[in-house]
Amino acid sequence: MNKKELLNLCKEEFEPLLKELGLELYDIEYSKDAIGNILRIFISKDEGNVGIEDCEKASKSISQKLDLLDPIEESYFLEVSSPGIDKPFKKEKDYVKNIGKKVEVKFYGSFKGQKTLIGVLLEKKENEIVIETDKGNEKIPLDMISTVKLSLF
Repeated sequence: MNKKELLNLCKEEFEPLLKELGLELYDIEYSKDAIGNILRIFISKDEGNVGIEDCEKASKSISQKLDLLDPIEESYFLEVSSPGIDKPFKKEKDYVKNIGKKVEVKFYGSFKGQKTLIGVLLEKKENEIVIETDKGNEKIPLDMISTVKLSLF
């Protein structure tokens, strides 16, 4: 099974498991690391923060499902965690729940001569976001953006 097929299978199988636990699948990664192959599952919640208990419950449920499916031939480690406070926005609801908050926007190239722009997220439209900066409001096309996340500064 190639990496793309593995990630798709994991998404299909883990989303319902996590939903039963009141959690959401945020992202999945499978990579080789210094310690070996690692299947990383990032989980989130609509309300509140992901705690260690959430990670333990999710890990147990996912591990049992992986034992049944056995989709990975080589040995690997399973990691289940929260994506953290500085997680990039991936879904529409990530933008919606962060309207009015300070965000950091990074670009593939540059936008008006800048690689990064920090401002308050005002709006998320179908093809663009609007942020308020110290120089005024900026409409930024989504196809120019590499990542958007909460600003920690």
